[in-house]
Amino acid sequence: MPIVIDKDIPAYKILTGERIFVMDSERAFSQQIRPIEIAILNLMPTKETTETQFMRLLSNSPLQVNVTLVKTASYNSTHTEKQHLDRFYKTFEEIKNRKFDGMIITGAPVENMPFEQVAYWQELQSILDWTKNNVTSTLFICWGAQAALYHFYGIDKHPLKEKCFGIFAHQRIRDGESEPLMRGISDEFHMPHSRHTVIYARDINGVEGLKILAYSKRAGASVIKSTDNRQVFVTGHMEYDRDTLKNEYERDRAKGLNIKPPANYFVDGDMSRVKMNWSSTANLFYINWLNYYVYQVTPYDINKID
Repeated sequence: MPIVIDKDIPAYKILTGERIFVMDSERAFSQQIRPIEIAILNLMPTKETTETQFMRLLSNSPLQVNVTLVKTASYNSTHTEKQHLDRFYKTFEEIKNRKFDGMIITGAPVENMPFEQVAYWQELQSILDWTKNNVTSTLFICWGAQAALYHFYGIDKHPLKEKCFGIFAHQRIRDGESEPLMRGISDEFHMPHSRHTVIYARDINGVEGLKILAYSKRAGASVIKSTDNRQVFVTGHMEYDRDTLKNEYERDRAKGLNIKPPANYFVDGDMSRVKMNWSSTANLFYINWLNYYVYQVTPYDINKID
């Protein structure tokens, strides 16, 4: 089944060109199918790139998925055209009376700031609290994961001496072998990271209601979930495209920042060749989340989500 998006959004043309099955909303509404409703709160500055990355992953399941893009009202993005935001995005006020089967809250390039100093922190706190009773399962990504762990559990992030930047190996926790979210994923898998802070496993261990599913020696606790499966925290970026880290590296160098090339990323140091070894894990992870944590447990009557 396809992902359902507006046919005029840039992602529609990109994904169609990749032979990914997407459907415009007019055609989808004519079908007698209860689609899965997924909201994406996009906090990244490059919103068009980010929305396409997540839509690509959500399109790989046999489910029909409706996507609602959400933006903050307390902070206006300066990297995305206002026309795009006004046409394709909704504010929290516009969706707060709805229910969603799943929600994704993305990362944001603000990890060096205290949470309380982020311009939209109060609005984000309201959204986080709202997810508890209005979303079957919420997936938090990178800074979004750090923010949710801090808000719900009081777990703080820690600054790194050097940016965690590259592709890193992760170990699946052995006692989580029966965990549906990690089903089919190898004992060792890879994931991109790009951040200046880390969540230590020691701060999560022993916290009631949380469980670590995967860990990296370099990147810290990387996949965490609540024991009721309503919250999933991923501190990396499985959704990244082949050239995302390359583009970030070239951007930072152009700014004159002292940054090393992303680790374990370029083949033999050749910047024209990227070793993309995380895409199969990403696809399987999102299929597992949609199937086991959303589709199989969400009520048919979406208004009964609580």
